[in-house]
Amino acid sequence: LLLRWRRRRALWRKVAEAQERQERSLVRMETAVQRFREQHPSVHMASIVSLPLPELSKKLRDGSLPPDHVFYAYVGKALQLATETNCITEFLQESENQVRKAKRMEKQGLLYGVPFSIKDSIDCQGHDSTLGFIKNLNKPAAEDSVVVQVLKRQGAIPFVKTNVPQSLISYDCKNLLFGQTRNPLMYTRTPGGSSGGEGALVGGGGSVLGIGTDVGGSLRFPAAFCGICAIKPTGKRLSKRGVMSGVVGQKAVAAAVGPLAKDVESLALCLRALLSEDMFSLDSTVPPLPFNEEVYSSTKPLRIGYYETDFFTMPSPAMRRAVRQTKQLLEEAGHTLVPFELTNVDYVIFNYCVRGLFADGGSSFVKKFKGEMERGGMGLFFWLAKAPNWLKTLLCWISKPFVRSISFYLSQRLWDSAPTPLTTSSFPPQDFCHQFIAQWKKLNLDVMLCPMLGPALGIGYPAKLSVAVSYTMLYNALDFPAGVVPVTLVTDEDEEQLKGYKGYYRDWWDRTLAKAFHGSVGMPVAVQCVALPWQEELCLRFMKEVETL
Repeated sequence: LLLRWRRRRALWRKVAEAQERQERSLVRMETAVQRFREQHPSVHMASIVSLPLPELSKKLRDGSLPPDHVFYAYVGKALQLATETNCITEFLQESENQVRKAKRMEKQGLLYGVPFSIKDSIDCQGHDSTLGFIKNLNKPAAEDSVVVQVLKRQGAIPFVKTNVPQSLISYDCKNLLFGQTRNPLMYTRTPGGSSGGEGALVGGGGSVLGIGTDVGGSLRFPAAFCGICAIKPTGKRLSKRGVMSGVVGQKAVAAAVGPLAKDVESLALCLRALLSEDMFSLDSTVPPLPFNEEVYSSTKPLRIGYYETDFFTMPSPAMRRAVRQTKQLLEEAGHTLVPFELTNVDYVIFNYCVRGLFADGGSSFVKKFKGEMERGGMGLFFWLAKAPNWLKTLLCWISKPFVRSISFYLSQRLWDSAPTPLTTSSFPPQDFCHQFIAQWKKLNLDVMLCPMLGPALGIGYPAKLSVAVSYTMLYNALDFPAGVVPVTLVTDEDEEQLKGYKGYYRDWWDRTLAKAFHGSVGMPVAVQCVALPWQEELCLRFMKEVETL
C-alpha cells in the first residue's frame, strides 16, 4: 500500500507539472499579446479574426496585412477561448520567431503568414504528443509530422496544440492532464472529440484553420457540435507520418488527417496547400494526386443519394429536419435526389468497426492504460476485455432486454479472452465496401447526403453513448471522404418533438440519448456530405453547394 501510495503521488506530481506548463503557456500568450498591443495600439484585432481564410491569406500575400498583426490577433483570441473553454494545451513559443522570419521572407506559399492550430496527437518538434496519457509527458517529438512540415513550407505558422480525450477513442474531450474542454457555444455541452480542442478553438474564432484526425468521427463530431466545417479525407490521401494513433496497428477502420475551418472554401484552400509536391516527396506512401480544381469548381447538377436514418440510432427531430430541408433546397437548385436504403448498420458497427478496432480482444489498447490513474470513462470496456467468457455469456443473456449495445458486444464474442487472428472469411470489410459501392453505382450517384449526430450532447454523455458513432464510423469502415456542414439551429418545435423520442430499441441507451439531446435550442445541427474514395474535391464541391444554399 505504501509503494502504491508513493507511486500515485509521483503520478500526481507529473499531472501537476503538466497543468503548470499549460498555465505558463497561457501566461506567455497573454504577455506576448499585451506587448504587441502596447507597440501597435491602432491595430484592430477583431476585424482581422473576422476575415475568412481565403481573404486573410490574400491580404497576407499582397502585403496589405503584416504577418505579426494576424498572428497576435489570433493569439489574443485563442487566449480568450482557452480561458473560456480550456481548449489549448500548449503555446508553441517558437512560433513568434517564425513570424519574425516571415516578415523578412519573400511572400511564398498558399498559406503565407497564416497561423494554424494542431491537435495534441500530431507531432510538432520539441513538443509532447500526450494523447492525455501521463506516460507520454516529457517525450518531445524529434521532428514535425509531415502535415506540419508541408504547411510550414506553404508559409503557415503552427501556434498552439489543442486538447483531446484520453486515448482519442471518445467523442468527448477530457483527460486527467488538462481536464474537460467545453463547447464555446454552450459551456454545459461537449465540443465533441477526439479533435475537441480544435473544434472549440476554431468554432469560437480562436484559430482560422485547425488540423485534426478522424477514426470514427473525430473531425466531424467537433465540427458539427461547434457549428463549423470539416472534412475527413480518404485514409491515405494525406500523410499520417508523425501522427499518433489511439489504437496502434489496426487497419480495419481507416484513420485520416484533415482540416477544420469556418467555411468550405477554407477547407479547399488547406487541401490545395497540402496536396503539393512537398507532401508526396516527404511521404512516398501518399499517392501523388494534386488537388483537382476542375472537379471542385464544376457547376454540373449532381445526382445525390440521401437517407434520414440508419435505423440503428434514431435521429433527433433536428437531425431529420436538417436532412429534409437540405434535400428540398438541393432539389429546388436543380439537383436530383435519390433515396438510399441502409441495411444491417448494427452488424457493420459491431462486427466491422468495433471488432476491427479491437481485433486482439482489446488487449493492446488496455495495455496503453497501464500505469495511468484513470481510464477515460472506459470502465465497461476494461471489464469486458478482462472478464472470463462464461461471465460474458451470462451477462449477455441478462442484459439483452435492457441494453442492446452491451448484449451485442458480448453475443458477438468481440472481447474473447483468446481472440483468433482475423482472416478474410471471419472479417470481410472489403466485401461490404464493394456491396455498398455496387448499390451506389446502381443508383448512378455522384455523392450522398446523410444525417450527422446532433445537436451537441451534454458533457459526460458521450462516455455513456459510445455506439452513437454509427452515422460517422460507417464512412471510416468504408474509407470514403466525408465532410460536415452546419445547416440549421435547434428550434423550440424540435425540442417539443424530442419529448416523443423513443428510439428504435426503447432501451436504456435510447432513453439516455434523448436526455443528452435535451435543452439544445439555438445549437447548430449539421449534415454529412459523402463521396466515393479519392474524390475529396467532389465531396468539397457538394459541401460548398449545401453551404451556399
